[in-house]
Amino acid sequence: MPFPIYRLVQLSEDRIQVASNSVSPSKPLPRVSVRARFKQRARLIWYRGIQVLCRLLAMFVLRLRCRGREHVPAKGATLLLSNHQSHLDPVLLGIACNRPLCFLARKTLFRFPPFAWLISSLNAFPIDREGSGFGGLKQTLQQLKKAQAVVIFPEGTRTPDGELQPLQAGFCAVARRSRAQLVPVIIEGSYAAWPRKQPFPKPARIRIHFGAPFSAADRSDDELQETLLDRWQQLQAEARHVRRREK
Repeated sequence: MPFPIYRLVQLSEDRIQVASNSVSPSKPLPRVSVRARFKQRARLIWYRGIQVLCRLLAMFVLRLRCRGREHVPAKGATLLLSNHQSHLDPVLLGIACNRPLCFLARKTLFRFPPFAWLISSLNAFPIDREGSGFGGLKQTLQQLKKAQAVVIFPEGTRTPDGELQPLQAGFCAVARRSRAQLVPVIIEGSYAAWPRKQPFPKPARIRIHFGAPFSAADRSDDELQETLLDRWQQLQAEARHVRRREK
């Protein structure tokens, strides 16, 4: 489960600046060796294979449907800002988006070696939730420096009732410092499939809607949160309308 990015807001601005100085798009990426390129290709093939299998399963069991995937940039540093309805959300986003995604996951998920290997192979990175959170910020910025797409949940935790929750300001620092493109994403129906107090998921209709990307440039924290919330509300209304029509 990706680390709630709102915890990073406790970091000082000086530490944020140090971690993000290297994200400037003007600096060329380091050259990659033949061996490293082979490992990257093998990892991508593995990711795509798991993605296809899980996508087929989700289409039939969860009746997953997506809209607006063309809004996700094909390349370049990208932050996918998604609402958080259940434990299924990271998996759903990974199979819904054509582009490989990166996630932050709590350190405890890496205690069991086989599972640690699995989620690591699918671009999950450990973060110590009991620490300062600086490692999570640094890891996020490092992935964005590599022009990757990273998922964060600005609400900070799963919804208790299926509705949008207040946004935590911590994501604003990451968005601004990284200069990444920001893609709003709404997941609708994941809560019905696996609410917080339910031990196991159940079949449900799930819709994921991607919105047009925007930038954090020239926006204050309040303006950035307001913009994201407005985009979310529009996407959620569309997704709920689709789900009701399909009943």
